[in-house]
Amino acid sequence: MKYAKQTQGALDKLDQSLARLRNIIKRGQIKEALHFMEEGELKERFEDLQNIITISSTGNMGARGVQNTGTF
Repeated sequence: MKYAKQTQGALDKLDQSLARLRNIIKRGQIKEALHFMEEGELKERFEDLQNIITISSTGNMGARGVQNTGTF
C-alpha cells in the first residue's frame, strides 16, 4: 500500500510539472522550457519516480539491506 501511495504522489507531482511546462511553452519561453526539462523541476520529478520504481524492484529488503525472513 505504501508503494501505491508513493507512486501516486510522484505521478501527481509529475502531472503538475507537466502543466507548468505547458504554460512555459505556451508563453513562448523556449529557453526556460528547455532548462525546466533538462536541469529543473521536470527532471527532478522523473528522477523521483524512477527512484521509487528502482527501489520497488530490488525486492523485499529490510533496514540493513538484507532480505526479510518473515515471522519468527
